[in-house]
Amino acid sequence: MSIEKLKISVLLLFLGLTNLCWSQHDHLHGKIIDELSNLPLEGITVTLLPINKTTATDENGNFTFNINGSQLQSLSISGFGYESKLIPVSSFKLGSSIPVKPKQATYLNEVIVNSGISTKQQSQISKIDIKLRGVNNSQEVLRIVPGLFVGQHQGGGKAEQIFIRGFDCDHGTDIALTVDGMPINMVSHAHGQGYADAHFIIPETIESVDFKKGTNNAEKGNFNTAGYVDFKTANSVDRNMFKVEGGMFNSARFVGVINLLNEKQKAKQQSWYFASEYNYSDGYFDNPQHFNRFNFFTKYHGKVSEKSFLQLSASTLYSKWNASGQIPDRAVDQGLIGFYGALDPTEGGITTRSNFNVQLLSTLENHDFIKNQLYFTNYSFDLHTNFTFFLEDPINGDQIRQKENRNLIGYNGCYSHNGYLGSAKLTTDVGVTVRYDKVVNSELTHTLDRFTVINPIKLGDITEINSAIYISETLKFNENWTVNAGFRFDQMYNQYNNKLDTDSTLNGIGFYNAKANILSPKLSVYYHVNKNVQLYLTSGRGFHSNDTRAIVVTNGKDVLPQAYGVDLGSIFKPTPNLVLHFAAWYMGLQQEFVYSGDGGIVEITGATKRIGIDGSIRYEPIKSIYLDVDVNYAHGRYIHEVNGENYIPLAPVWSATGGIMYKKATGLNGGLRYRYLSDRPAIEDYSLTAQGYFVTDAVLNYTKPHFEIGLKLNNIFNTKWKETQFATETRLQNETVSKTEMCFTPGTKFMAQLGITYFF
Repeated sequence: MSIEKLKISVLLLFLGLTNLCWSQHDHLHGKIIDELSNLPLEGITVTLLPINKTTATDENGNFTFNINGSQLQSLSISGFGYESKLIPVSSFKLGSSIPVKPKQATYLNEVIVNSGISTKQQSQISKIDIKLRGVNNSQEVLRIVPGLFVGQHQGGGKAEQIFIRGFDCDHGTDIALTVDGMPINMVSHAHGQGYADAHFIIPETIESVDFKKGTNNAEKGNFNTAGYVDFKTANSVDRNMFKVEGGMFNSARFVGVINLLNEKQKAKQQSWYFASEYNYSDGYFDNPQHFNRFNFFTKYHGKVSEKSFLQLSASTLYSKWNASGQIPDRAVDQGLIGFYGALDPTEGGITTRSNFNVQLLSTLENHDFIKNQLYFTNYSFDLHTNFTFFLEDPINGDQIRQKENRNLIGYNGCYSHNGYLGSAKLTTDVGVTVRYDKVVNSELTHTLDRFTVINPIKLGDITEINSAIYISETLKFNENWTVNAGFRFDQMYNQYNNKLDTDSTLNGIGFYNAKANILSPKLSVYYHVNKNVQLYLTSGRGFHSNDTRAIVVTNGKDVLPQAYGVDLGSIFKPTPNLVLHFAAWYMGLQQEFVYSGDGGIVEITGATKRIGIDGSIRYEPIKSIYLDVDVNYAHGRYIHEVNGENYIPLAPVWSATGGIMYKKATGLNGGLRYRYLSDRPAIEDYSLTAQGYFVTDAVLNYTKPHFEIGLKLNNIFNTKWKETQFATETRLQNETVSKTEMCFTPGTKFMAQLGITYFF
C-alpha cells in the first residue's frame, strides 16, 4: 500500500469510528442574541446553576446541554462586553432567544477563563485589547496579536514584514492570515511566497481577532506554522460615524461607516452597512511618497429562514505609491544621502484587490451546525524596487519589476455535531476546503525608470489547487478536562506555464507540474484547575507550501515542507482585575526550498529548530487604568550547521510591547504605548547585526456621545530607528567593488495627527 493510500485509509477509519460515537440526546437548548441588533452572538458563555456546567454559543448563537431542566435552578449568561444575565429555568422556554445588552464600558473582571471554549482561550487577550485599547490604523490591525511585530519597507504600500515566535515570516510565509474565513496570504506571489497584504481591511470594521500560535488547529492549513490570525468584521454597527484625520507630512484620512437598514428591518434580524476609507500621505522620507489608498467594504448579515443566517460581503482596494526603498549604511555614512533619503527615487507600486464573500450558517433540527462559504478575489500587483543598485548592471542599475494578475476562488465547508459519550460531551467538526489560484503573466523584469524593459527574467502563468479535508474531535470529560484531537489531509497540485525561453532555471517554454499531499495530526489537552486557572498542552504538525516556480525546478521536491510544534502554557486570573498568560514552546521545520521573488532564483535553507517563551499581562489597578505587557523570547538555530554559523537571519530574539491606557466613556482619555525589538543576527555567522529599537507612541482623546476629538503622536521621542533591515550585497554608482552590509528602511519620525469623529 502506498503512503498516500495509507494516509487516506487512516483518515477514513478515524471518521468511521467517530460516526459510531455520535449520539444526540440534549434536553436544553436556546439562542443568545444582541439586544440592540437582534443578531446572534458567538462565544457567549452559558452556565447551568447550581451544577456549574458551562458551554459557549456557536456562530448562530446556539447553545445546548444534555441535561433535564428539572435538575436546574437558573441559566447564567455572560460574555466580555455584555451585561450578565440570570434566567430562572422555570421561566425559560426551550429553544427561545435570550437577548443580552452590550456594555458601554468593559473591564477585566468580566473575563472568564473557563468560558466553555477551551481551544480559543488565547483569543480572549485580543478581545480585551480591541475593546480597551482600540485599533487606530492599518498596522495596528496586525499588532493587536500579542508578540507579533510588523515592519514596513515601502511606507505603507507593500504588505508589512511580519515577525513572530522567532520567525522572520517575510510578508506571511509562516503565518496564516484570514478575514471572515477568506485567505489573505497569496501563494506563489510575484514578490514572495505567502504574501499577505491586509490593507484592504478597514480597521473600524474589525469586531474581534481569533488567533492561535503554533500548528495545533486542524481547521488551518497552509502557512499555519508559527500560527494563524483570523480577523472578524462586525455583523452590524450600532451607530453611524464619519472621521476626518490630518497631520504632518501632508497626511490625511477620511473614514465613514453607515448603517443602511432601519429599526423595523433590524427587528427582523437583518443588518447591512458599508464603510469607506481614503488615505493620503507624502510620508516622512526625503522622496515624497504621494501615497494613496482607497477602501470600500459592505456587509449584509440577516436571517433567511428560521434556522439559517446569510452573510454577504464585498470589498475593494486601490493603492498607489512612490517609495524610498531600503538603503545601505555606507550611503548614509559617506553623506551621499540622508538617513531618510533614496538612491533610486523611481521605486513604488500599484495594487488592487476586490473580494466577494458569501457564507450560509445553518442550524439543523438536531442542533448540528453547518457553515458553507464561497469566496472570490480579483487581485493585481505591480511593484518596482531596487535592492542592489548597480551590482548586476553598472550602466542602467538593478531595478526590477514584479507584476501579476490573479483570480482566487475558494470554498470552505464545516459540519459541527454535539454528541455524548456517556456524560462526556463530544464535539465533532468535519470540514472540506478547496482553493484555486490562477495567476496570469507573473512577471519578474529588469527595468529602468519603472517601465523601460532591460531584460525579462521570469514570465509565466501559475495554477495552484489546494484541497483538504479535516476532522477535529473535542471531548469534554467534565468541567476540568478537555481533549482535542484532529487530522487534516491536504492535497496540492501545482502547474507553471513558462513563457520565457531565456529562463535559465527551466528547460524551455511549456508546462511544468508538481503535486504532493500531507497528513497533519493534532493533539491538545486542556485542564481547568478552577474557574480562574487553565493549563494546556498543544501539539501538531503543520506546513507551508513552497512557490510553484521553485518546486517545478526541483521536479516536485519539498512541495509541502513540514513543521512540528508543541506548546505548554497557562492562562489564569489570580485576582479579578489581573489576567496572565504564559507559554513555553518548541517549533521544528524541515529543510525547505524558498523562491526569492527579488532575484528569480531558488534559495535552499536547512532544517531549523526554535524554542521560546511567551508572556502576556493584562492589569487594571483601578477601573479607569488599563495596563498591558507582552514579552517574547525565541532561540532559533539551523540544525545541521556548525555552532557559530547556524544563526537564522533576522529571526527575532527578544521582543516586547506594552502600554497604559486611561479610559473613560466620556471626557478625556488616552494612553502611551511602546514596542521593543532587540538586536538580532543578519546572517548565519552573526558578523552583521540587525539593530534593535525602542519606540513610543501616544494617543489622547476627548470623547462625547456624538463626537470625539483625538490626537495621535507616533515616535514621541523622535527616535532615529531602522524599521526593516537586510544584509545585502550592493554596489553604488561609480563604485568598482561591491560590499555586503546592512541595508535598511528608516522608521517613522515624530508625527502628530489630529482627528475628529462624528457619531450619528
